[in-house]
Amino acid sequence: MVRNPAGIFWNFPAAAGRIEADANTPEMAISDIELLKRFRAGDADAFTELYRAHQAAVFRFALLMTGDRMKAADVTQDVFVWLIHHTESFDPGRGELGAFLAGVTRKFLYRRRDEELRWAPLDDIALTAVRDEEAKSDADALRKAILALPEKYREVVVRCDLEEKSYEETADAIGCAVGTVRSRLHRARLLLARKLETQTGRRIAKCPA
Repeated sequence: MVRNPAGIFWNFPAAAGRIEADANTPEMAISDIELLKRFRAGDADAFTELYRAHQAAVFRFALLMTGDRMKAADVTQDVFVWLIHHTESFDPGRGELGAFLAGVTRKFLYRRRDEELRWAPLDDIALTAVRDEEAKSDADALRKAILALPEKYREVVVRCDLEEKSYEETADAIGCAVGTVRSRLHRARLLLARKLETQTGRRIAKCPA
């Protein structure tokens, strides 16, 4: 499987390392499919094992998308509560449980975003976009720049550059063509470079294609 280039983080290797998310979980002795079967049969401990195996990856993705640990924790809880009542929605023939849960997490993040925008005063929304104080470190600047990206660009950066998913895996999770992922990632990296130049006051070399 061909991975994507290192991306925008070639200028911030230390910062990227501090916020990088490793989405790979340890291989389990018992498969997710078997655990789901046991849970459907009434084995509560089987669900606990599933939660322990996948909770960290779900939380990391939510945290990278929101930049807020409380929101990420709430979304993670929502995802697994939903799974308790919708285990039949997972089709092992279409992919692994981890990828399925990433898709569920994405839907909860969108729902939460829509609810927040519905109730937030317009003035607060405008202020939030401009009141970030000057970054104290490259890691802070990188986090803020990623969170300031439009959501469709932020998601491909999180999946491809932080979680090191392939273009194909990202396209499958988002539900779009591989070419769309490449295009969005290229655009996202250009936007990140501009934001980082503004925040850090130094020229950022463009990422090689």
